Amino acid sequence: MEAKHKTYIFIDESGIHKSEDNSVFVLVYIEINNYQQISQEVKKVESGLGIKFFHWSETVWPVREKFIEAVANLDFKIKLAVIKNPINPSVEMERVLAHMIIEKDIEKIFIDGKKSKRYEKKIKKILRDKGITVKKLKTVKDESEPGIRLADMVAGVFRWYFDSKKKDKIERYFKKLNKKVVIILN
Repeated sequence: MEAKHKTYIFIDESGIHKSEDNSVFVLVYIEINNYQQISQEVKKVESGLGIKFFHWSETVWPVREKFIEAVANLDFKIKLAVIKNPINPSVEMERVLAHMIIEKDIEKIFIDGKKSKRYEKKIKKILRDKGITVKKLKTVKDESEPGIRLADMVAGVFRWYFDSKKKDKIERYFKKLNKKVVIILN
């Protein structure tokens, strides 16, 4: 009998501070049996590109392209929500997580960035309501988790695509990543 896979979830958002265009919430799913491999691969790609860690908004386009090309074929799944701005980030996060986190064998959930206690409490309530222990939730900085950097890249690609920014540059990467999407909410 095959062992059940546990899942790591990495949550990042893009554009939530804006008053126009779209906000994107991304959940990147990585099965436990390959997380270490993916983590090492992301670090290797970053090292090869001469960057400490990837962050969409702080990376120049040629490096973004090379990073996307190098990591797009790794084994992960994407769930995302695209919401028209302006939004209330904590209300929208609560709404989308309720629909997107449906797995039971979750090892850990990582959320990008330091969040307010109120924000964390809302997310913990969603998890408790779904029978997921809150000990599995951790807020982290980009540089500490390669999976968060992967989620950041996905959020950047999808937000640029849906905002029609540089569509000629982003469309091929959107198509490549769109094959990994298992849920999209809007």
